[in-house]
Amino acid sequence: MQILTPSQTEHHLPLPALLTALEQWFIEGCEVPLRHNHAITSPNADDSGILLIMPAWRPSQYLGVKTVSIFPGNHQRGLPGLHSVYILYNAATGQPLAVLDGDAITSRRTAAASALAARWLSRPDAQKLLVVGTGRVASLLPEAYRCVRDIQSIEVWNRNPTSAHALVERLRAQGMNAQQAPELEAAVRRADIVSCATLSTAPLIRGAWLQPGTHLDLIGSFTPAMRESDGECLRRATVFTDTTEALMKAGDLLGAIEEGAWAKDQLAATLEQLCRSQHPGRRSAEEITLFKSVGNALEDLAAASLAYDGWLNHPHHA
Repeated sequence: MQILTPSQTEHHLPLPALLTALEQWFIEGCEVPLRHNHAITSPNADDSGILLIMPAWRPSQYLGVKTVSIFPGNHQRGLPGLHSVYILYNAATGQPLAVLDGDAITSRRTAAASALAARWLSRPDAQKLLVVGTGRVASLLPEAYRCVRDIQSIEVWNRNPTSAHALVERLRAQGMNAQQAPELEAAVRRADIVSCATLSTAPLIRGAWLQPGTHLDLIGSFTPAMRESDGECLRRATVFTDTTEALMKAGDLLGAIEEGAWAKDQLAATLEQLCRSQHPGRRSAEEITLFKSVGNALEDLAAASLAYDGWLNHPHHA
């Protein structure tokens, strides 16, 4: 069984190839049971956490399981709050093939899925991207979106201006035209695409700020307690998700439903349906579109398979 380091895993997941792989996997499909959520409670609240287990498989091809441990108290120890490991198996024999870095897989497939959705949902002439957040996923969004749109300018906003400034400097070092957004509302009103990747538990984006033709991409809220948008965003937008599981998990959707701003039967399509041409996506230049993702184990398996196959073909890289 091979162990791929974080740098090896990243090296074999170039974003253009990952977008292509995700689209192909969504078209061809795979088995994706509901994820398992387990509360890890401790007498010391700071030691409590959540364990997520996300399996997926294609019979006689690949089988994979991602484990995600989320321990919010870790920031007091100077440790990341989230750790992730991916185990890839031969689905015909059950033989373990590789252990890969789950954090690299998760961040890269998440950014790639958002960009893939934007191929159908953002205006073809979209050039102005606003990134809200400065974490691992947020830092990958400009590169991912440039795979599908001619992004000419990038603005970055974060509650912590120092973090926003640091990400802007990193993007500029990669040759991108990036600026720090001093004020969120004005930046949203300027943007063609607004992509949020935060751990916010209260709405950041107001529907009143969205201009006709805007595409809003919401990544952060993957539990009912998390939220990046208000109900007005969903009331004004045509809403798409990466998986119907989002209807059970995403605070953005559940909050809007509770407020009476949106209903489950208003969901336009999933990413799988877009990839399979079962929905055309954006229908007009003025339409406001919204993509809500919570993560899909199909995306993890697609990424792990791509990385493992890449490593098999070039084992000495990275």
